[in-house]
Formats: sequence, structure tokens, C-alpha cells
Amino acid sequence: MMHPRQMSRQYSLPGGKASARTRRDQITAILRGTPLFGPRYVQLLLAARSGDRDRMHAAEKDWATRAARAVGLTVETHGTHRIDPSKQYVVAPLHEGFADVLALNRLPLELSYSAAQELFEWKLLGRYLTASGQSPISTTNGASTFRAMVRNAEFAFSRCSSYVVFPQGSILGIEIAFHQGAFQLSARTGRPLLPVVLTGGTTVWEHPYTTDLRFNQTIRMEVLEPLDSADILDRAGEIEADMKHRALSATPGPRRFDPDRDGWWDGYPYQIDHAFPDLAKRVARHRETTSDLRLTTNI
Repeated sequence: MMHPRQMSRQYSLPGGKASARTRRDQITAILRGTPLFGPRYVQLLLAARSGDRDRMHAAEKDWATRAARAVGLTVETHGTHRIDPSKQYVVAPLHEGFADVLALNRLPLELSYSAAQELFEWKLLGRYLTASGQSPISTTNGASTFRAMVRNAEFAFSRCSSYVVFPQGSILGIEIAFHQGAFQLSARTGRPLLPVVLTGGTTVWEHPYTTDLRFNQTIRMEVLEPLDSADILDRAGEIEADMKHRALSATPGPRRFDPDRDGWWDGYPYQIDHAFPDLAKRVARHRETTSDLRLTTNI
């Protein structure tokens, strides 16, 4: 997954400044957030460095619970009874932003994540990702990235953790087509795929489009039936369609990608799901026009 900060640095975003927070919200954010990135962060980091996986995962869930409470986040969960806590899964959630992790920590599983390599360069987050043994994933080489993902997933499974892969690999919107990595990983490792429909994360913090942190929002999380790895590749399209249909029918609804508002993200490797043909045509036409302009410029 390429992280939004990486995208916003490498690819042009539409102009405009982030909306102004009120002074009250600024003070509230500071008061609520300081303990999370002070004493609570130290406790989390020490738990990760202890080598005790149970202690670390307990600390992660505690931190996520406190973070959700700090922003007044409600996580509405459905379908968690479908999970067998004694099993390890390839967890495949829809993705809208950082707040998704706060919801995923409500699952009755120990989780390991594949994360964009750049996140490991962030001071606090990167330090924790390294200490907790999360998996840095490069976005530049598909074959080598998948081999690394298999190794990382097998290592997570050996430690009784499930492995999270965001199949969209992007937070642009529901229209972004799935990559096949999560499905291929399930098929290769023989672990069941656990689809998770997440909506509402973008209402909490819509980074990189705004710096605003919004309080008292709701994330809806629906856990679907685990799927056997044996025929998972043949069912990938069906699973993607079902997950997105459920998301579009949910409240709150998913983030929608609007290039006029969000920018075209020229150079960023995303594809539009064929289930959204009008947007797919718009993006294709924009890319053709951009290519024509570049060709003319280079002559």
C-alpha cells in the first residue's frame, strides 16, 4: 500500500488550503492527543520491544481503544461472530485512512500489517512499526514485493497472527480496483481470506486532503464469511463486487473518488474498477490527453 503522504509528495494535488479548525477543536485535539503520543506511546513501544507478543497486542488494542475514545469515535461492528480466534487469516479490508486501524483492532484477532516502506521513515510511527515487526512493502516491483509479502505473512502466521493486506492499496475511493495480492497470498499460503467492509474512516481524518481531525464520527465494520483459499483466485471478482456493493449500501457510506475535487493523481499507479464505467472512461481520457500533451512537449 502506498501511503497518502508519499502520494501527496510525489504526485500533484489540487490547489487550496486545508479548512481552518476552530480554536476549541485545536485545544481539544492537543489535550486528548498528548497522552497517546507521550506516556501511552512509550508503553506501547516498550511492549513491542519486550518480545512478548501477547503483551504487545494487548497494548495495541488498549492504545487503539483510547485513541478512538479521544476522538469520540464509534465503531459499529457486524459479523465478528464469523471469526474463529484460533485461526489465522489473510484479512482483506476496504481502506479509507488511518482511522481504519482503530476499527480493525476491534477484531478478535492478533494482527500484523503490510505497510508502505515510507511509513517506516516517520519518526513515531516508523519506530513502532519497526519495533513491532511489521512488514515494509515496496510499491516498485510487483514480483519481489509479492515474494516479500509471502515471507512476511508466513512469519506472522508462525506467531499466530493474522496478516492484513488492503486490496485497494489506496485511499482514493471505493472506485479504485482491487489488486490481486490478498487473493494470491491466500491461495499461496492456504489461509482463508477474511473480507472486511469498512466505511466511514475518511470522515475522521481525510488525509492528505485536509489536516482537520473530526470528532464524534462513526466507522461501520462488517466482517463477511471467511473464504476458503482453494478457489479464491476464481472468486476474486465476485468478492470485490460484493464488498463494494455492501459498502455503497452502508451508512456511513464509502469515500468516493472525484478527480475534479481530489486531483487526477497523474503518475500514481491506480486503476478504476470496471463496475464504475463512467469514471473509468474519464480517467482513461485524461491519461490519453496528458500523454498527448507530454508527447507534444517532448517533440
